[in-house]
Amino acid sequence: MSEKSSPIKYFLCGGFGGVCTVLSGHPMDTIKVRLQTMPLPKPGEVALYAGTWDCFKKTVQKEGFRGLYKGMSAPLTGVAPIFAISFFGFGLGKKLIKNDEEQVLTKAELFAAGAFSGIFTTSIMAPGERIKCLLQIQQGGNVPQKYNGMVDCARQLYAEGGMRSIYKGSVATVLRDAPASGMYFMTYEWLKERLMPEDASAKLKLLVTTVAGGCAGIANWLVGMPADVLKSRLQTAPEGTYPNGMRDVFKQLMEKEGPTALYKGVTPVMIRAFPANAACFVGFEMAVKFLDWVAPNL
Repeated sequence: MSEKSSPIKYFLCGGFGGVCTVLSGHPMDTIKVRLQTMPLPKPGEVALYAGTWDCFKKTVQKEGFRGLYKGMSAPLTGVAPIFAISFFGFGLGKKLIKNDEEQVLTKAELFAAGAFSGIFTTSIMAPGERIKCLLQIQQGGNVPQKYNGMVDCARQLYAEGGMRSIYKGSVATVLRDAPASGMYFMTYEWLKERLMPEDASAKLKLLVTTVAGGCAGIANWLVGMPADVLKSRLQTAPEGTYPNGMRDVFKQLMEKEGPTALYKGVTPVMIRAFPANAACFVGFEMAVKFLDWVAPNL
């Protein structure tokens, strides 16, 4: 990322990068949420899904490939502002930390700027995640559908509990996004610094951006996965299931399933993380180059 790019340029280019992320990564996100929220089998029963491939196969068999894109309208509608605000927050965080324009930030300072960006996105991310997860766990086939799309889901949530219901899981979203975003941006900047020679060709720059972006996505989810599991369960549970919020989710999960459940759905997440985030940063860098050309003073 260019150190001379303004937060406004980060905002615009981050939005485009976010759209690239959703289009490339949503199918694996659907599988992740279904694995995270499937009911525990009773004694003698078989689990709803045996794993990532089984979930993928059953979803396609019952709902077609469109089933993998269930709930995509919510993140796609919100993703441009979410990623725009995230990249804007990172750009602003770097600007606030720097004493002068020429200062090179340490890895800890890059992490802090990234974590700052994660807090920025919660106002949009939390309701979008809530609606997305509720739509994703709806089974296809002949099973009655409670929600008929994003708008209907938002309307029903508001009727049931007002804005508090729509924003259910906001604290969990912050606890996931602040440290995960710090790791995300720090990893990308660090890898680009280590892998990119000064005289790199256009093809090499594209390759390095792809590798750094993909690895940044993996680092993001290694840090954010436990909070994401808790968030998904909290946001999809019927009202009153967890009266004390995340504390109850965590307590019940530890008692019934143990610590490994905090990484439930990790396989589709990691399969998705590299290509989706590589697409994000390639889209971001392409948008930066385009704006440098059409609006060099931005």
